[in-house]
Amino acid sequence: MTYRPEPPHRHGDVDRVGVLLVNLGTPSEPTPSALRRYLAEFLSDPRVVEIPRILWLPILYGIVLSARPAKSAAKYATIWTPEGSPLAVWSDRQAVGLSQALRARGHQVQVRVAMRYGEPSVARGLDALRAEGATRVLVLPLYPQYASATTGSVSDAVMKWSAGARRLPEFRFVNEYHDDPGYIGALAERVRAHWHAHGRGERLLLSFHGVPHRTLVLGDPYHCQCHKTARLLRERLGLEPEHVVVTFQSRFGNAKWLEPYTEPTLRRLAAEGLRRVDVMCPGFVSDCLETLEEINEEAREAFLSCGGERFEYIECLNDQPAWIDALAAVAERHIAGWNTRAQTDLAQASATRERATALGATI
Repeated sequence: MTYRPEPPHRHGDVDRVGVLLVNLGTPSEPTPSALRRYLAEFLSDPRVVEIPRILWLPILYGIVLSARPAKSAAKYATIWTPEGSPLAVWSDRQAVGLSQALRARGHQVQVRVAMRYGEPSVARGLDALRAEGATRVLVLPLYPQYASATTGSVSDAVMKWSAGARRLPEFRFVNEYHDDPGYIGALAERVRAHWHAHGRGERLLLSFHGVPHRTLVLGDPYHCQCHKTARLLRERLGLEPEHVVVTFQSRFGNAKWLEPYTEPTLRRLAAEGLRRVDVMCPGFVSDCLETLEEINEEAREAFLSCGGERFEYIECLNDQPAWIDALAAVAERHIAGWNTRAQTDLAQASATRERATALGATI
């Protein structure tokens, strides 16, 4: 096997730290061809679809990738911005904010964005960090709740890249932060700000991304972590249990998924006489197709068509300052002991020497 070449090794260099901020991914453009490439990569991941390959791949390439790309492209077109995919835009802004926040805390850390599916890939992000001299890498998925299909898949991608590396960086992984006080606080601040601007509804519905029910039976902690996030947020907001509803969205296929399902629950609440509902997606930290189209368009229509009068969508955390600060705190805890402050001191000393040299040359 041929291993990738490494940056030149120089004696005396301090260990450099990089942070790989990983989100799910997005197609490059809202077109059927781009969606076909994206969905092929996404749905062929055995972590995402746990069906034997010999059974699933003929269905994927023979049926799903023939019909679904055009439908998905039409949905993406409704939320696409002049800057591109909302998920990519917010992920980039989060990376910039995280880099600035860590530097403000005294850490000399390089932050790179990667997408588990699509570009920039996890491999491309790791290549970039290694080219910049990173010998220690914190992998920080933008998934607060752990699931095999999300965080577990990110680890797979990192391990796949590692198999071809000559010099492996020292890795640390953030598995989850579903109950992190800063994350919960940022969610609560987002809700309160929305209520201050738009008033408060009769119910706060918290919609998390769904996964097959069998994953709960097999030991995946995702379901429990979603409910803990919801409970901590409810307590932070000072709400009674009956005022908060937890649901799961984005079903795929005919198997049983985590319940209750989001859209049927909204239809039921409207039919029972609920007039206003506030909806938030705490498991998504970046607005994307699942929040902007599936919730703010499709779920909104479902609620209003069944008698509901007002549907208020509460935005994701995106680049909210409280969220960026919470993300920096999570990263800071996990890079503890990696002496990033020494790197900052070294960089400052180097800059001082360069200024002194430049000043001497002008005298």
